[in-house]
Amino acid sequence: MKNIVILGSNFAGFTAALRLARKLKGKRDEFKITVVSPSRDFLYVPSLIWVPFGRRKINDIKFDLRPLFIKNNIEFIQKAAERVDPDNNVVILPDNEKLKYDYLVVATGVKMNFDIIKGLRPEDNMIQNIVIPKLANKTLNAFEELVKDPGPVIVGATQNASCMGAAYEYLFNMDKELRTRKVRDKVTLYWITPEPYLGNFGIDGMPGGEGMLKMFMKLYNIKWIVDASIETIEEDKIILKSGEVLPYKMAMLMPPFEGADVMKRSKKLVDAKGFVETNAAYQSIYYDNVFAAGLAVKVAPPFEIKNTPFGVPKTGYPSDVTGKIVAENIFRLITGKKKMVEKEWGRIPALCVMDAGRKEVYLVANHLFKPRQFAIMLPNIFNDFGKVLLEKYFLWKNRHGYAWLP
Repeated sequence: MKNIVILGSNFAGFTAALRLARKLKGKRDEFKITVVSPSRDFLYVPSLIWVPFGRRKINDIKFDLRPLFIKNNIEFIQKAAERVDPDNNVVILPDNEKLKYDYLVVATGVKMNFDIIKGLRPEDNMIQNIVIPKLANKTLNAFEELVKDPGPVIVGATQNASCMGAAYEYLFNMDKELRTRKVRDKVTLYWITPEPYLGNFGIDGMPGGEGMLKMFMKLYNIKWIVDASIETIEEDKIILKSGEVLPYKMAMLMPPFEGADVMKRSKKLVDAKGFVETNAAYQSIYYDNVFAAGLAVKVAPPFEIKNTPFGVPKTGYPSDVTGKIVAENIFRLITGKKKMVEKEWGRIPALCVMDAGRKEVYLVANHLFKPRQFAIMLPNIFNDFGKVLLEKYFLWKNRHGYAWLP
């Protein structure tokens, strides 16, 4: 029996596992699929932007994966892998337990680099974050304290960050909730970003994006600074490398992403930041039986960054797409087919609904990166029905194991 091991169980890992289980249904006596992950839950990460304002609780946006894995004859090991030994086709688990594989899928997500600036770490209790559940809940508590004692708020991303989209969403939800609580007039709201212009998003922008974002900023009375690089963080102020000093009562900043610890310890597979280096089939450029999907993949910006460094976004939709591609390519190798499916990250369609504080903006393009043949941003100023519908769809799809659906 041959073993397929998948490291990670959220968007990319979950999709790859369920897709492989479906495609190999008639060969399950020949292949064993094993998922290794420190978490037993699927988490719909895009909705974490709502947790700090009480619109969602963590239990609303997660579910236990184990019953679905059992149903699909997928073994699940709830452990954090230590490292990968690709020369011997082995995943090292805690206590030096070894898990052999014939094919490996790396879908380990990312780790946040809070060490880029002193004072950014959550345990310093100065800067908030929303990327993982416990930090989103902590941000909820900080927001409630802000409402009781309002003051300046800074929202944005540090230099080298790549997840500006979620920070924008948090910013506009912050504005909306402060207005709902009737304290917006007591809060000076700042947006700071390493982007060279508003609406770059790490994808070199969208047609009309900069103008639309400027309109929102002016409409909501939000002060903004682009090409921003942070020098120091103190308890009541952030000092930019330009010398500008921004006071704050509360701040939420997105840090840069790095590869997960397990991959940073697996140096033969990754670059200096811990991301897996792959070809357009998401196959390791060093080992033919190793694939990567989702946030674990190295993606280089296809455009020149002239001033403050920033990264490219890796969102749920490309993670879902690359999970499917990896599953298909492993299946093709298993069945003796030589031609694999290829789709570079930048050629994946851009399909995103950005929440703008009970409003939304649809971002649609035939490719994430330029050149594009079609790209448009469409605002919906009446509600955020599309954002909510997308959440409901993904949770429904994944709860039922319909990984083949778009």
